[in-house]
Parts: sequence; structure tokens; C-alpha cells
Amino acid sequence: MPGLTSESDDLAMVPVSSEPENHPAVIYPLHHGLKSPIHRLSISWARGNTLQVSVLGKPQLDTATDVDGREGGGGRVVEVKLSNSGDEEVDAARWRRIAYGSVTPFALLQSRKHSLSAMSLDNPPYKAQWWEHVIEYSKEINSLLSDRKSPPRSIIEDPKSVVNETAEPMCLKAAWELLEIFYVDKQSQSWIPERLLDWLADYDPLFSGTVPTIHSKLVDFQQELAGVQVVEEDPNYWEAIASALSIGWLGTVAKLLRLHGSYRFDQLASRETENGLVEAVAVLISKMPRMRPNLREENLGECYKTKPDFMKAWEKWRAQMTKLDCSSYWLQCDHQQTREGLKNLIQIMLGNPSVLSNATFNWMELFISHFLYVRPFTAGLESMYNLAQKCMQLKPISSPHKLFGLVLGILGENTEVVLAECSRSFGPWMMAHAVELLTAGSTHAEILLHEERSKLGGISIEELHKLVYAQVLSSHAFTWQITPIYLTSCIKQGIGLLENLLYKQPVQHSQILLKSIEICRLYELDTISSNIMRIAGMHHWKHGRKGSGVFWLQQARDEFRLNRIAKQLFDFVGKSVSDEGFKQWEGLIELLGSEPRTAGGLEFLNKYRDFRRSLLQVHGDTPTDGARNAAEALVSLMKNPSTPQRFWLPLLYDSLKLLNWQERPLLNVSQTQLLLNKLQELSMARLRPDFVEADLPSDSLSSVRLALATNLGRAILEE
Repeated sequence: MPGLTSESDDLAMVPVSSEPENHPAVIYPLHHGLKSPIHRLSISWARGNTLQVSVLGKPQLDTATDVDGREGGGGRVVEVKLSNSGDEEVDAARWRRIAYGSVTPFALLQSRKHSLSAMSLDNPPYKAQWWEHVIEYSKEINSLLSDRKSPPRSIIEDPKSVVNETAEPMCLKAAWELLEIFYVDKQSQSWIPERLLDWLADYDPLFSGTVPTIHSKLVDFQQELAGVQVVEEDPNYWEAIASALSIGWLGTVAKLLRLHGSYRFDQLASRETENGLVEAVAVLISKMPRMRPNLREENLGECYKTKPDFMKAWEKWRAQMTKLDCSSYWLQCDHQQTREGLKNLIQIMLGNPSVLSNATFNWMELFISHFLYVRPFTAGLESMYNLAQKCMQLKPISSPHKLFGLVLGILGENTEVVLAECSRSFGPWMMAHAVELLTAGSTHAEILLHEERSKLGGISIEELHKLVYAQVLSSHAFTWQITPIYLTSCIKQGIGLLENLLYKQPVQHSQILLKSIEICRLYELDTISSNIMRIAGMHHWKHGRKGSGVFWLQQARDEFRLNRIAKQLFDFVGKSVSDEGFKQWEGLIELLGSEPRTAGGLEFLNKYRDFRRSLLQVHGDTPTDGARNAAEALVSLMKNPSTPQRFWLPLLYDSLKLLNWQERPLLNVSQTQLLLNKLQELSMARLRPDFVEADLPSDSLSSVRLALATNLGRAILEE
């Protein structure tokens, strides 16, 4: 709500927020520049996510108002661009790239869904095929969200570099990968804990802003490392190794262990036992069994694809770890920090709960560590959810990250919570595109999202989210063109809203108009296309662009309005062919073209123009053939049903020199009789009270009748 600021006369808007009280409110200042007091505010939506605020000053009597509105009344219009927060990770330009990039995968998936809708998706062959389509769709969207470029890596690797510098991760991509892991990727169902470990390795930096994390611990230690001479005597060194090991960052652990002073050439002889223990722990870490098909780059461990092989290797590895823990070599190690630090690492790998709790900083990290060292054979979402609840009790968080709520909703198989978290944290784009992932991986989600609800006007929740996203797209001038892709996927209300969207587009802009017509063509909306062209034609006509108006009305095949326009043109053309008033409309008539089209009475003007040109070229010394062509054009005009009756007599009167041609009659008997019949019809029409007399001499009718009679006699004699 707007209100006066404490130290200035400007206003500020503070939106109502559902965030916790400790979350800072977003304030939008209104720098209007008016002198207080403010008399009135008017707020309306502008394009996109922009508010238009009109600030009106209080009018004062007998006070002059300058141009800047500093005195008296006056006002200002201020545009305020709204956003979800002051530090959004995705700016407007990137959002548009994401919006446009996701159109093709979404449209392709909808097309495949439509082609498979005739078949039963419950049948195993078709269901498997649909799963393949959904995973392909998910991978394409995931790739779209990964277009941030990582910083270039140095050719010479820094041995003291603990954390590799990578591109800043996105919460949106992290959420999408979570849905892909649990709902879509069937191949990773047997090694979900390892997928979660990779996910945390990619997105643990995201949590550093709200909760303490191992990533932030390693970053802080890396900054201290340059000034440390003997790292094994620094407690932070062993804490960093323990934390990295607890969540399976084995490559980082191995790199840190190689920094141990016992590896220096001048120390090997005197610290041989100590170095042997460090190397033994490092080898066991590198041989840790992993239940996954393959390893990432710079990661360590031995992969096993089947559970029996993994269980056998796990028991063997644990036995080696226990044997090392009971070894007598520990008594020969004189360096206390090394001995205690390595012992602590062994306890982590043996799954000591208290040590794991001390090595991690939030419940998500503790959750992953239990998967690795305490419950490596955990399967099923229920067991995972129970473990997550236990870890939350051990590591409570006062201000949890938004991704944590999504993880709990997924593990608890609570589709409502997943939808609420996605909607609240990631907006309409996420809801419109992630629905396909949820329905593909959960029967409950499919029923919930596809069920038609009377409270929503007979549409489903899935269609509702697509309509909401389509509304967001349609509100921006740069994205409205892709809105039809999403509206046409909504069976109930999509087409109706698409029609409304097309009708609301401004017809005065030719590019937008052509785009609207193209959309109508693609979706076979012929009636809408005709209506849009009709609206465009009337708009151009009313604003003085006569040629454009006629063109679009012709494209719309609107005979009614074209006839009305033709009637208006007739009033301006003039009463005679020689009238100069015809010249100002000749360019418009030129646009009509020579081909007969559905153009109402405008077809007459096109023929009238040709006849006028040929008649003006007929003189006394004109050859008979040239005069005959003009006479043929006259007969064609008189025979044409589009020629208004009010033009019959002016046409014949202007053609007297053709009717009285001295050399020979230009019209034969049948043509002359046709013109006489037209003249007789005109005489009868003059008896009607609504007949409008042409502005011609009083003897024009008798002159034309005499000329036709003379021509008839000469034609009879010649034949």
C-alpha cells in the first residue's frame, strides 16, 4: 500500500507479503517530484509486471503552476516495475529466453500426447513410449535452464584450490532436477541416494545465503589456506575434510589429504608411519563402493550396478575400514592432530551418527550423509521421508530454504505440498511445465491434476495452471505471440481465451496484425481471422487510411461494408467522367486491382477508371478502332450489375461523342437496344420519390435518347 516516507515527500509502495516476519519487505519508491500534500492517487496495470501510478497534487486557488508542477495542482505518472524480491536470480531478459526456449519442447510433448490419446496410455507399450517422451522433454528443459557459462578453468591447476569455481546455480533448475529425479527418471530409481548426492554437490551453494553449509565452510577455508604453513596443525583443515567426506565429496577429500605435510619430500623419512596412515585412509576413500552406473568427473569410488554386488563390496570395504581402525600403527603416529583427524574420518565412514551430525551443518547434508554411511540400502520414499524427519529434529533450521520444503513434499508423496511449493517459489512457468513430470510419475498426482472441478469452472488444476501462465505471457508485448501454444493445450477454455487474446491485439500495427492472422491460420480460426481483418479495415478507414481499409475488408470478404464504402466513394467520384474530383480517388481505385474479387460496388469503380481513361483518349482524329474500344468499355459498364443506376445517365451523356461518331456507328443493333432499355429503366425510375437526379443539363436525357436512336438507325442500315 502507498504511504509517505519518513524523510522525503516521495511515496513508496509496500506490497502485502506472505513471507515470514524476518523476511525484509520489498519497497518500491515513487519519485513523483510533486510538492506535498498529495491529493489523489490512481493505480492501474501497464504492460507486463508494471504498475502505472498517477499522482495528483491538491489544486490551489490563485497559485500559478509551473511546467514541472511544483506549485499548485499538477500531477505525475510514475511507472513501478514489480518483482518478487529485490535479488531475483533470473532477470526479465533471461525469463524471456526461458519462455521462448521452452515452447518447442512443450509443443512437441503436447503433440505426442495428442497422437497417443487415441491409444490407451495404460497399455504397457504406449506407457513406456510416453515415459520416453516425458524424459526427453525434461532433459531439454533442464538443458535450457543450464545455459549459464562457467568461468574458464586455468590450464595450470592450483594445488591449494579446494572448491572449483563454477557458474552460479539456479533454484529453478535445482527444483526441476528434483522433480526429474523422483517422478520421471526411471533408470535412476535404484540409486536415488547417489542422485541426491550429486544434486546437493551442484546446489549446496544455493543454501549458503539462508543456512550454514559445507560449501561455505570449504570456501572460507580456501581463503585461509594461503596463509597456513602447516595445514595438518590447523583444526579447520580436519573439519573441512570431515565435512566434505560426510556428504561424499571424495574428490575434494583426496585433494585436501594430499596437502598433508607428510607428503613433502623433506618429511617422508621422519614421518613415514604418519604418511602411511594418511595414504591408507585416502586409498580406502578412493575405493568406497558406490551404487550407481558411473561416476562424475573428479569423483572417486568404485561403481556397482546391481545390489548384490554392491552389498558384497560394501561389507568388504567396511571390514577393511574396521581393520584399519584397530591397527597398531596408530600408536606409532606421534602427530596428535593427524591421528585424531584420521580417526574422525574413519568414524564418518563407519557411520557414527554423532560424528556425522558434527560434520554437517543442516538437515539436508545430514540426510545425505546417512544415506552414504548409515543406511546405504535405504529404498522407498516412506523410509526416506522418515529419515528426513529424524534429521530435521537433529538439525533444525529457523529460516529454511524454499527447496527444502519441496524436498519434504516429494519425499512425503504429498502432491498438494509439491504444487504449493512450486507455485509459491517458482511461479507460473514452473507450474505449467512441471505438471507433465508430476502426472507421469505419480498416479495420485495424475488423478489430482486431471480431475475436472466445478469450483474452477469445470476445468482441471492442470489446465488452470496453463491458463495462468498463458495470462502472464499475454500481458507482455514480447511474449504474447507464444501464448497460443499453451492456450490450445487447454481443452475446456483455451480456444475461447485465445479468441479474446487475438481480438485485444492492436490492429494499427501491421506486424502484430499479420502475426494474429498467422496464428488464426495455424489453428484454423477462419472466422476469427475474418473478424480481425474486418476490424483492421474499419480502423484504417476511420483514421483516413482508405487504401489499407479497403485492402483488409477485401481480405475479410466483407461485402456489406465494401458496398457501404463504395456508396461513400460514389458520392465523391463526381457526376461526370470529366469531373476533377475523380482524380483524388484514382489512387485508391488502383489498389483494387483488375481481377474481379468479392469487393461489392468497388468493382464498378475499377471499371469506371478504365473507361474514363479510354474515353479521355478519344478525339476527332482518333482511329475508329480506338473509339470502338471505348464504346465496348461503355457497354461493359452498362451491362455490369455492380454499376449503380445513378451513373447510367452520366455515363451515356459523357459518351455522346461515341454515339455520334461520324465515320460509322460504333455500336451494333443489340448493343444499342441494350442501352435504350437501360435508358427506359432510368425513365421509369425517375418516377420514384427517392430518385436522385444527376447534376446534368436539363436536355441531357433527350440528347442521349436522340443519339441512341440515330445510332440504331445507322446500325440497322449497315447490317
